[in-house]
Amino acid sequence: MCGPAMFPAGPRWPRVRVLQVLWALLAVLLASRRLWAIKDFEECTWQVVLNEFKRVGENGASDRFFEQELVDTVGNLFHMLVDSPIDPREKYLGFPYYLKINYSCEEKHSEDLVRMGHLTGLKPVVLVTFQSPVNFYRWKIEQLQIQMEAAPFRSKEPCIAEEVCSMSWYTPMPIKNGSVVMRVDVSSNGLGTFIPDKRFQVNINGFLKRNQDNNIQFTVGDELFNLMPQYFVGISSRPLWHTVDQSPVLILGGIPNEKYVLMTDTSFKDFSLVELSIDSCWVGSFYCPQSGFTATIYDTVATESTLFIRQNQLVYYFTGTYTTLYERNRGSGSWVRVLASECIKKLCPVYFHSNGSEYIMALTTGKHEGFVHFGTIRDGQVSFEMLPREWSVCEQIGANDDLELLYHIPEFIPEARGLEFLMILGTESYTNTVMTPKGISCNPYNHLIFIWGNFLLQSSNKENFIYLADFPKELSIKYMTRSFRGAVAIVTETEEIWYLLEGTYRVYRLFPSKGWKVHISLQLMQQSSLYASNETMLTLFYEGSKLYQLVYLMNNQKGQLVKRLMPVEQLLMYQQHTSHYDLDRKGGYLMLSFTNFCPFSVMRLRNLPGPQRYTRQERYRARPPHVLERSGFHNENSLAIYQGLIYYLLWLHSVYDKPYADPVHDPTWRWWENNKQDQDYYFFLASNWRSAGGVFIEMDSYEKIYNLKSAYELPERIFLDKGTEYSFAIFLSAQSRSFRTMADLGTVFELHSHVDVGVVLADPGCIEASVKQEVLINRNAVLFSITLKDKKVCYDQGISGHHLMKSSMTVNVVGSSGLCFQETHAGARMQGNLMVPVFIGCPPGKRLAFDITYTLEYSRLKNKHYFDCVQVDPEMPCFLFRDIFYPFFLIQDLVTGDSGSFQGSYVLLVVGGGPTLDTLKDYNKDEIYRFNSPLDKTHSLIWTTRTKRTTKDSAFHIMSHESPGIEWLCLENAPCYDNVPQGIFAPEFFFKVLVSNRGVDTSTYCNYQLTFLLHIHGLPLSPKRALFILMVSLSVFVGLVIFYIAFCLLWPLVVKGCTMIRWKINDIIASESYYTYASISGMSSMQSVRRSRMGSMFSSRMTEDKAEPKEAVERQLMT
Repeated sequence: MCGPAMFPAGPRWPRVRVLQVLWALLAVLLASRRLWAIKDFEECTWQVVLNEFKRVGENGASDRFFEQELVDTVGNLFHMLVDSPIDPREKYLGFPYYLKINYSCEEKHSEDLVRMGHLTGLKPVVLVTFQSPVNFYRWKIEQLQIQMEAAPFRSKEPCIAEEVCSMSWYTPMPIKNGSVVMRVDVSSNGLGTFIPDKRFQVNINGFLKRNQDNNIQFTVGDELFNLMPQYFVGISSRPLWHTVDQSPVLILGGIPNEKYVLMTDTSFKDFSLVELSIDSCWVGSFYCPQSGFTATIYDTVATESTLFIRQNQLVYYFTGTYTTLYERNRGSGSWVRVLASECIKKLCPVYFHSNGSEYIMALTTGKHEGFVHFGTIRDGQVSFEMLPREWSVCEQIGANDDLELLYHIPEFIPEARGLEFLMILGTESYTNTVMTPKGISCNPYNHLIFIWGNFLLQSSNKENFIYLADFPKELSIKYMTRSFRGAVAIVTETEEIWYLLEGTYRVYRLFPSKGWKVHISLQLMQQSSLYASNETMLTLFYEGSKLYQLVYLMNNQKGQLVKRLMPVEQLLMYQQHTSHYDLDRKGGYLMLSFTNFCPFSVMRLRNLPGPQRYTRQERYRARPPHVLERSGFHNENSLAIYQGLIYYLLWLHSVYDKPYADPVHDPTWRWWENNKQDQDYYFFLASNWRSAGGVFIEMDSYEKIYNLKSAYELPERIFLDKGTEYSFAIFLSAQSRSFRTMADLGTVFELHSHVDVGVVLADPGCIEASVKQEVLINRNAVLFSITLKDKKVCYDQGISGHHLMKSSMTVNVVGSSGLCFQETHAGARMQGNLMVPVFIGCPPGKRLAFDITYTLEYSRLKNKHYFDCVQVDPEMPCFLFRDIFYPFFLIQDLVTGDSGSFQGSYVLLVVGGGPTLDTLKDYNKDEIYRFNSPLDKTHSLIWTTRTKRTTKDSAFHIMSHESPGIEWLCLENAPCYDNVPQGIFAPEFFFKVLVSNRGVDTSTYCNYQLTFLLHIHGLPLSPKRALFILMVSLSVFVGLVIFYIAFCLLWPLVVKGCTMIRWKINDIIASESYYTYASISGMSSMQSVRRSRMGSMFSSRMTEDKAEPKEAVERQLMT
């Protein structure tokens, strides 16, 4: 909308000179009031950009977030840290990006401010919140945050100063599998300049890639850098459709006659104009006549991983490359056309995901009019199904009893007769204006349904509808946008903006209005760059609970596209003041006064419990390592080490799901388990500047936080388990004369207040609320204590975080809607209307774990001994087969750190097993029944227990922490029966055990399921195999004894026989030698040869047989 679209259109407003003067005076007064409120605070703001790993320290560097692979550039640095409390054998990786943080103030140089902040002790504190994934079948549902302290870093640019010219703060930008949407909150550590907290959307853009020239480009089309005015000036606004809180990239079309869209991954803080690479062709047919061709992208819908567009009657989708969500090959190479044989007239978003998937609807016309193509998106894969499956809605309305008609819209708009709202009962009178419905919208939390067109109908039960008469029937609603936190914004065909609080009946016009005129006057006085006399609104959308506009401004023939806050509270306050004021004469002058319609003056929340138990928000804290440099500045190595420490902290979190519970319930316990005793030594090295690598890693700086304090406001969400309560109090300081006394006959006087509080529950059959009022007469105040409690009736059992029931609680101070405001340094804030989503079911972050520590202690106590395996495994201790097995389990709360014994009932089943870890086998249903059921008649039982309680069909035992224990059987048809030993020790077996409380435990909504391996040793052999081994062993033993006896008896005879044989052999050898020598040497040397031979024989015999008498030898020599 251009020019007049942002200012009152139609008939000219009455321009009474006195009214103009009063408005101008009011603007000056309100401006002065605003300046008084903020005079103690400088207009400073945080600035955050992304820097790649290699571009740290470069001035003006800003990168786009699309790289998702971890970088292996920090491992070598950790090998240098020899005297640090880290294990260099572990794998340390880094993230591809850093967050670069600065701040700026009005009319001050940013570099000077940052340097001054550093010298005064200012340090930004960064809180990164990872959005929980859609597909909970692949990724764990959790609400995870990590709080980091930014590290100061000098710029790499040349500097003539001795210490620093330019600097910034840096923190790693962590990445988590399953999450592509990150919320970054930047705050101050409380030192130095006061800078208000600021929130940034830092999302992964899976629609970017690097080309061959190493430049970043879009995969969906070509980026345009010239935003021409004709693309935006004078065009009609359109809705911004996406899956709430899950879409990392938003897309907006509607540019006339061009296949251009606006894309952003920062919620339009930054954006790009992209020309889509689609064919832009359309061929008409007899069932889908071509009424006209245009290149305009009419409908755009963004989901977690996929973008959808409609051009003419054609529908396309494009899946981004998100390796943190699924495999790399799931990304699209080009736009994919779907429903090619259908004539699509409208795409409709489904704002919330469910069952691990996202959804979209395509409305048809032509031959399939009355059908809806329902699309399902999971892990980047898209599929459509036509509903209803057999008949068209248009054909069956009123003709088929199977079709449920929720509500029949009246033909004409009812006559309100001056009322703000009217309950439609069928007996009211009607005007001559025909009702023209255009859309329907539902809030899944409070179940509030709006049907809209040139009217506005509201219902909370799909049966009884209320006509909101404040919305004029002369207007027609084009689209609605909802915060799903209790606020609704409406845009009409004439680009008017209306506002409504859900649960109330008054509709406020924000633009054009008197309040808007005051606001625009103030902005022009302050020369704001977010406003202009010629502007066009492109879309209106909610980000959290705040309403924003995307506006194209024209100033001096130059265009600018900006995102600006729609100041709803300021507009309502201005409108109230301009409509209700008095001029009272005080002496010789008039005094301007305003009427305050708010029933209270102060509203505060008190007695708020710790938020984590109900919000299920897990938070880690990590500070940068201390650098051994007097200036305190970090270098590239210390920042890289900070990256590795953050990675390892998140890695410990991700792997903290072992079935065996650690002795200490904390993911960081194993990190510092073996180094805590040396903590003083590491501190001594650091205090003497002797730490290796020039950094000191303080172990206490990396921890999980379990005791977050309430921020004096209701939590973002509340999770309720079975019978859980949430209590808080509202303190209201009442206006004057707000109390009255009432007394019945025979009773004392009681004080009653005109200030009342109402609690509205979306599902009163499932949750209940109680309100207690306490009048504080001495403080002119009222304290309302409110308790919200689950009724234990509306939910069965579910896995932690899965398939939760959505509900809500709304607290209203009667008569305060749209009338009560609180001035803060961040602007006005509406009071009196609080809405909190409530999730009923098993909260995220709860798990069942095998309490191995207590199980071992109790087993040793009961069995009077404990024998571990020969090869000890500290991660999986063994249990002896003949001992009674007493299992105990823990309920561990990963959010609050609580860990206690599981007191409920459960079913224990052996679902797999094998003699070794390599031969583990999962059993089928029949085998599970035979191996675990007390009703088994096939002699296949693995175990039994004395517990008499069983399931309803008596198929399995129901156990608890008081059960008498498990006795191992391993009957003849069981898989653990008659195992062959692998060595000299008794057989071993690994059992795969499943523990579940599904259907047997009524103490919680949680369906706990735990599967773990149990190592049993000392299994007995079967009688046949034992007898066989016994007989073989006896036979071998007897054979060895007989052989030994025979050996002992025959050995002397063998020795004697061997000696005689050797003597005869020696005689033969001596004789042959003698005659041979005599024939050669002659008779003259016979005597010497004989003596020599006799001496030789004597020596040989003395050596071989020393027992022969000396006299025999001499007689032999004489011969």
